[in-house]
Amino acid sequence: MRIWSLRSSYLDRQGLTACWREALLAQAVLAGRTRGYTNHSQLIRFRDSPEPLKAIGGYLWAVADEASARSYSFDRTRIVEAPSTHGADLPPIPVTEGQVAHEWSHLMAKLRLRSPDQATRWESVTSPAVHPSFLVVPGPVAPWERV
Repeated sequence: MRIWSLRSSYLDRQGLTACWREALLAQAVLAGRTRGYTNHSQLIRFRDSPEPLKAIGGYLWAVADEASARSYSFDRTRIVEAPSTHGADLPPIPVTEGQVAHEWSHLMAKLRLRSPDQATRWESVTSPAVHPSFLVVPGPVAPWERV
């Protein structure tokens, strides 16, 4: 499961689609509708949110916004609990600078292999933006991340 902390605009077609599917799976886990992935490390940050289903709903909504900007149609009716005002009513989830740097490196490696044009487009970015559900805070790579 890869639920990116990075802004969805950096993802290529495959990455955006996979992110949508994985976040829907995370939503199913948080809603108690599946037995699999219940202990997945990336769910910690959503589970620790005051309203986990709204938190993942806000995440999904922003991913769907990016899909719409690319003329893809992700089915927003699959979002169980969409927050009002696209997540502005939720406290941001902290993500460390180290985690963002790790994810950026990981994403760039993926893009170089499967979408070189995308990699070239983003290679000059030194401080990547994060998904609107997150707020960057000082710190190392998250303890739940597999390095």
